[in-house]
Amino acid sequence: MVKIDNIELPDFPLLLAPMEDVSDPPFRALCKEQGADVVYTEFVSSEGLIRNAAKSVMKLDIYEKERPVGIQIFGANLDSMLQTIDIVAESKPDIIDINFGCPVKKVVSKGAGAGILKDVCLMEKLTAEMVKRTHIPITVKTRLGWDHDSIRIVEVAERLQDVGCKAIAIHGRTRAQMYKGDADWKPIAQVKNNPRMHIPVFGNGDITSPERAMEMRDDYGLDGAMIGRASIGNPWFFKQVKHFFETGEHLSPISLEERVEAARRHLQMSIDWKGEILGVFETRRHYTNYFKGIPHFKEYRMKMVTSDHSEDVFAAFDEVLDKFAGYQFAE
Repeated sequence: MVKIDNIELPDFPLLLAPMEDVSDPPFRALCKEQGADVVYTEFVSSEGLIRNAAKSVMKLDIYEKERPVGIQIFGANLDSMLQTIDIVAESKPDIIDINFGCPVKKVVSKGAGAGILKDVCLMEKLTAEMVKRTHIPITVKTRLGWDHDSIRIVEVAERLQDVGCKAIAIHGRTRAQMYKGDADWKPIAQVKNNPRMHIPVFGNGDITSPERAMEMRDDYGLDGAMIGRASIGNPWFFKQVKHFFETGEHLSPISLEERVEAARRHLQMSIDWKGEILGVFETRRHYTNYFKGIPHFKEYRMKMVTSDHSEDVFAAFDEVLDKFAGYQFAE
C-alpha cells in the first residue's frame, strides 16, 4: 500500500497528471472509470484565482466520483499562494499539489513552475508556509532541475519532505529540455533510494506503454507512475497498465464501438460543463488518439476538429461507426 498522508492507495498507483486544457472534469471522469487511482486538475494560477478570473475559478470544480482528487496550483508570490490555499480549501480537494515543474515560458518568466528551480530556498519556503496554512496534504510536482548542470533533485526532495510535503512527483527532464529527448528516471530512483526519504516518490515522463510502467516499478523501484500524454485520447491506458501488471499480457484492443462511445460521452460531458463553444473546441485534441490507427481517416478527423457545432461532430462519430464497422485495432 502507498499512502499520501492518510490517503490509502494500492501498490504502485497510477496518477493522472495535471495537464492544461486536458485534465478537466470530463476527462478525469473517463480516466477514473478506467483505473486512474488519483486524478489532478489542470493547474490553477494563484494570481488568477485571487483576482477571481473566471477560467481559474472554474478549474476548482471537482466531483465526488473523482476522489481522491488533487487541485494543482502554481505561483511564486507567497501572499498570493497562501490566499490561494484558502480559496482552494473551500472546494475540499483530497490533495493540494504545487506545480514547480511547468516549463512554459509565460509561467517560468514569472518565477513560477519550473522557474522556481532557480531558487530552491524559495521553493522550500513556499512549501513550508503552505503546509502550515492547511490540514489538506500538500504535494509537489517538479522536474530534475533547471538544466543539466543544476540537477539537485535528491537534495530538493529531501528539503521539501522535511518541511511537510506529503508526496513528490518528478518529471525526468530538466526545464532546459522542455519535452525533448528522453526522460531520465535514474535521478528519480536516487530520490527514492535516499534512506532519509519516507514520502511516496512518483515518476513522470515517457510512460508510453505498460512495459514502461512496469520498468518504472520493477527496475527503478518508484512508488507509482504519473501518466500524462499517453492518456490523451486514451483513457484506457490506466486499465491497460493494470491488466499487464496482473497478467503479463496486453489487454485486448479497445473496440471501435468503445472508442466512439467514449468520444461521444467526452464531448457531451464537456458541453454540459463548459458550454457548446468551449466544449466542442477543447475536446478536439483527443480525437486523433481516440481513432489512431484507422486507415484513410483524415476526412472524418477533419470533420471532428474543424466543426464548430456539436451536432456535426456527433454526426461524424455516427459516420465512423458506419464506415469502419468491424475494424480491428492492432495491439
